[in-house]
Amino acid sequence: MEWPRDVTPAERSSLVAGGLGWMLDAMDVMLYSLVVAHLMSDLGMAKGTAGALNSLTLLASALGGVAFGFVADRVGRTRALMVSILVYSLASGACGLSRTVFELAACRLVLGLGMGGEWTTGAALIAETWRPEHRGKALGLMQSTWAIGEMLAVGVVALVLPRFGWRAVFFAGVLPALVVFWIRRRVPEPEIWLRQKPSTSTASLRILWRPDLRRHGLVATAMNACAMFGYWGLFTWIPAYLSLPVEQGGRGLDLMKTTAWLLIMGIGKWLGYALFGFFGDSLGRRFTYVSYLLVAAALVPLYGVTRTPAWLLMLGPLVAFFGTGFFSGFSAIVSELFPTPVRATAMGLSYNVGRGISAAAPAVVGVLADRFGLGSAFFLQAAAFFAAALLALALPETKGRRLD
Repeated sequence: MEWPRDVTPAERSSLVAGGLGWMLDAMDVMLYSLVVAHLMSDLGMAKGTAGALNSLTLLASALGGVAFGFVADRVGRTRALMVSILVYSLASGACGLSRTVFELAACRLVLGLGMGGEWTTGAALIAETWRPEHRGKALGLMQSTWAIGEMLAVGVVALVLPRFGWRAVFFAGVLPALVVFWIRRRVPEPEIWLRQKPSTSTASLRILWRPDLRRHGLVATAMNACAMFGYWGLFTWIPAYLSLPVEQGGRGLDLMKTTAWLLIMGIGKWLGYALFGFFGDSLGRRFTYVSYLLVAAALVPLYGVTRTPAWLLMLGPLVAFFGTGFFSGFSAIVSELFPTPVRATAMGLSYNVGRGISAAAPAVVGVLADRFGLGSAFFLQAAAFFAAALLALALPETKGRRLD
């Protein structure tokens, strides 16, 4: 197969569906981080409370990912994907109606359920539709749409927030629901899932307790927990880190500079996600994954002590490239470790249990920031990236593996 000329219609539509769902998921999630300073002011939240609400979303996403993975193994990848998109988009719009911290927390919890389900179902759909020699590229491109969604969120906030306030920003999060209509018409179920559909009723968590699968699942979960602890603790707080006054531990950039710096970081994220797939298909999933994490562990402390806007601008895209691009490797690695009858369940468990554990990161960074400042709190995230790299070495290389 010559990339990308010979991509089949099914491969193309699965990538578009998973990519759009993940992109708009990112937009809805990022809206909160971009308006968190306004929420803290209007609703009277401290940094620790604001971080705890994001942690609640991540914890809910872990539950949603596990639940939707179980459902996807039984009713199909595309059906589960459509439901997850509806859940997170409608919940995002509901955030704009919140009058208290409790109401906002309830909406963020529901949004998290859909957020977790989207990755699980979208990644399984793409992994089972694409051929092995280019599966990494497809999953990397899907993951790269997260960066596009974050940049889209930055644009939405820049246009809507000054004119209509933070509530209208959340109302824009309802728009992803429209994607469901296209998915229903154009995206087929993977052939490998359809062939094994009669046996899906016998799919059981007991299969995952097989010694080799159990070990892989535990290592992948721990690895993902560390990597996502680093990611969520860092990128949840970067908008505030750039925009808060220096005396509050930030770098004091105005709205226009913060927006510009975040957009530039978004480009770095996109390149990191997308290029990972090409590196992974060529050099191997594990080598590329470990390399990304080690570089991120080295760069994050430098970013945390940087004070000048020029250095923040130069280091930001590199931190974004390596500190987010590793995500593209996880979906490729884990989808190739487990059999089809329980693939979505296994991916949902390993990814989202890890994400649930990492849910503490935004709250922990918020508490540390109150005491030491945000830049100093980021040193913990560097340690988390390093630990994830070490755990990744315990997993086998899966490059070129055909799914069964």
